Amino acid sequence: MSTVPLIPESAPFSPEQRAWLNGFLAGIFSRAPGGTTSVSPAAAALTPLTILFGSQTGTSESLAKQAAKEAGKRGFAATILDVATVTVEQLPSHSNLLLITSTYGDGEPPDSAKALHSALLAAPASGQLAAVNYSVCSLGDTNYTLFCQAGKDFDSHLEKLGAKRVSPRVDCDVDYEAAFTGWLDSALGSFSSAGATTTAPSSGGSTAAAGHGDEHGSGYSKKNPFPAPVLTVRNLNAAGSAKEVNHVEFDLAGSGLAYEAGDALGVIPQNCPELVSAVIAALGADGEEAISTPEGELPLRKALTQHYDLGKPAPALLDALAIPAETRSTLHHVIDVLRFAPPSTDKSLTQWVSCFRKLQPRLYSISSSPKAHPGQVHLTVGAVRYEVGGLARKGVCSTFLAERALAHGTAGVFVHSNKAFRPPADLAAPMIMVGPGTGIAPFRAFLEERAATNAPGKNWLFFGDQKAATDFLYREELEALKSAGILTRLDLAFSRDQKEKVYVQTRMESAATELFAWLEQGAYFYVCGDASRMAKDVDAALHKVIELAGGKTAGEAAAYIQALKAAKRYQRDVY
Repeated sequence: MSTVPLIPESAPFSPEQRAWLNGFLAGIFSRAPGGTTSVSPAAAALTPLTILFGSQTGTSESLAKQAAKEAGKRGFAATILDVATVTVEQLPSHSNLLLITSTYGDGEPPDSAKALHSALLAAPASGQLAAVNYSVCSLGDTNYTLFCQAGKDFDSHLEKLGAKRVSPRVDCDVDYEAAFTGWLDSALGSFSSAGATTTAPSSGGSTAAAGHGDEHGSGYSKKNPFPAPVLTVRNLNAAGSAKEVNHVEFDLAGSGLAYEAGDALGVIPQNCPELVSAVIAALGADGEEAISTPEGELPLRKALTQHYDLGKPAPALLDALAIPAETRSTLHHVIDVLRFAPPSTDKSLTQWVSCFRKLQPRLYSISSSPKAHPGQVHLTVGAVRYEVGGLARKGVCSTFLAERALAHGTAGVFVHSNKAFRPPADLAAPMIMVGPGTGIAPFRAFLEERAATNAPGKNWLFFGDQKAATDFLYREELEALKSAGILTRLDLAFSRDQKEKVYVQTRMESAATELFAWLEQGAYFYVCGDASRMAKDVDAALHKVIELAGGKTAGEAAAYIQALKAAKRYQRDVY
């Protein structure tokens, strides 16, 4: 056997990069004279592994990179692929497979995963994937009825086609870190016991050797947010509006945080003081008691304000209080549960509070371009206020920003990259944006980016809300952009300014001929806003536009839109 040169530990590579390179060199230098091949221990130790991700906002992609990094440490040569690049017919070549996917809207897969999801659901039961060992990690939010449904679908239909599940699917709630880590550890350990194949996958992708550090060049992250000074909180609605949408500005100076138009900002909220006091009273406490938390020993009031979710009750709390199954659906918040079944004294305050969910950051589409506002980041946030059972309720983060963030002085923030939602790299490409209500947020950033880069491409915005007089968000800015020629066309839809309701999709259909002409000229089509209603209606309208103005059948229009998605010319930031 030839001597295999090894990459020394002093070389400027991560452990997984070094493992991959050593395996690659082993494969070359282990070829004996006469064309025979002897496999070195280094080469034999590397097991090919494909990690597929289906991501709407970038979380699944980020976790896929983490999985590849960990797999590299355990002797796997990991290949990361977007689900959009893989067909059912190609799956048999990915014999060791991890699938990480999110769910959004009404149990739907991410846009990038829809084609494979549909193909798997339509495929008849067979053994065509019998050579595939797999495990699925599904991301979701238990506030939604169809929790993690996309991942459940992928899991069951891979099995239907004969694939072997080597480790059980894990369904992760918004606090996904521990569940994801446990799943990954179990899945990687299961591949070896399942007799993982050493045949490399046929299609290409980024490997673990690429390295996956902090994308933002900063030590600040979800686990270590930057305490950003709050500069401005300004209501964008006029007096008399039924809504309250706030423009919020943060100072990022000295943080090292960087973002691009299309990214999201994570904000660490704090609970409403009145709600915290109500929960403390329901626990029979005064708030000064010290309790043990994952962050250390804290006064009860501080812990409930900063670290625990007082919204939807966790199953652990419902179980601890023996809430009957038929009653659970009527108790919407922690305070409802505590008032329905006051906690007994047989548990300590620490034990009761440990039954609460961890308070999670909220992600908001960034509404500024870093080129237009260096050292700052802006958000456009609708304050959520409603009633349940005659009791007033508040959105946790939206009202924290609206009511208390400016007085508090700072808010913990971090950048959440969303590479699947970006303005065109080709500055000359036309851009069509559909963003009613707070969906305007990323398109304000896109337009600022186009202006800052002197992009020659045409820009068309569809915006709508309830009433023009009170709800025309960023009116002065948009009209100035239109006067300057940066915003080529602005189509408005104010639903309550006339007897017949008019929405952005109505305006799309009215402008079908020109809209299709823009698409034929290479325009990118973007949507931001509500996934369950608006985005579905806009998608249906787009199909209709292509059928009518393009003279196509329903099937041809669907194929046309699928081609737009494949070319990344149809992008959505929906929630």
